[in-house]
Amino acid sequence: MGVKGMGERRKGKSAGSFNLLFVIGAGLVMALSVWGPEALAEYKDREILDAVHTETTEAAGEGYRYILSANEKLYILSQCLNSQTLPGNGQDSQNLNYQELGGTYAFVVNHRGPSGREITDEQIYETANKGLEDLKELGILPETVKEVTQDSYNAVLYSAIDVLEPRNNVAVWKVSLSDSQKNADKANRLIDVYIDADEGKIYEFYVRTPLKWEDMEPDAIAYKWSGYMGLSEPAPYDLDNPLLETTPYFKKYTFAGMGEGQTVMTIGFYEGINELFLKISK
Repeated sequence: MGVKGMGERRKGKSAGSFNLLFVIGAGLVMALSVWGPEALAEYKDREILDAVHTETTEAAGEGYRYILSANEKLYILSQCLNSQTLPGNGQDSQNLNYQELGGTYAFVVNHRGPSGREITDEQIYETANKGLEDLKELGILPETVKEVTQDSYNAVLYSAIDVLEPRNNVAVWKVSLSDSQKNADKANRLIDVYIDADEGKIYEFYVRTPLKWEDMEPDAIAYKWSGYMGLSEPAPYDLDNPLLETTPYFKKYTFAGMGEGQTVMTIGFYEGINELFLKISK
């Protein structure tokens, strides 16, 4: 056989091998296209069904808290503080049934405790003192006001909730002078304060000071406090009725709320006990 014949035989064998490999490859592709998706789905099903999976979710009672503006948070809290009526007997934000509530807003004790994003029990007293220092630096409170201590004050975590939209809620700490201190000297002491549980800002306060009403500048306090809180500028309250308060020494302002609503902020003074207060209401 000549060289030419041997070359043609090799070419024929190579072509035959290539055709065989092509047929086998095509067959594998067809088999995978039919069997592959089913096998992959079965594998994923076994992975899901044969294992316990956990997922962190928000508490069913309060739900996810939307990111609210400072004005919106102030408005929700003012609506809740206006009545201070707790729904039910001993009911809290963890076991709250919103359908059973008759009102639009609820102010409830949060027995569940901080969720991990809020100021904790151990941090609240330090946070309160930081808030007092901020207000002193702004000239809202005099330097003589004393720090709060855990042995003299009580701290309770509350949830202020929009019942119709429960995801709109504000967590606040209320820090109050302990009942054991009733007969103690209250001069230059904080009596009550509401503190934002997320940011540590002071919403309301009642504090004994050596100052008199004539020593105070309500307009300056209102503008400094609104800036500290990140609120819009306060507007004068048109219905400044002297019968609205139990003291003749006060001045009221308003802030834009939610929708057409507004929040009223009052700066006042109780003569005799020398107590300055800043409170919010609807």
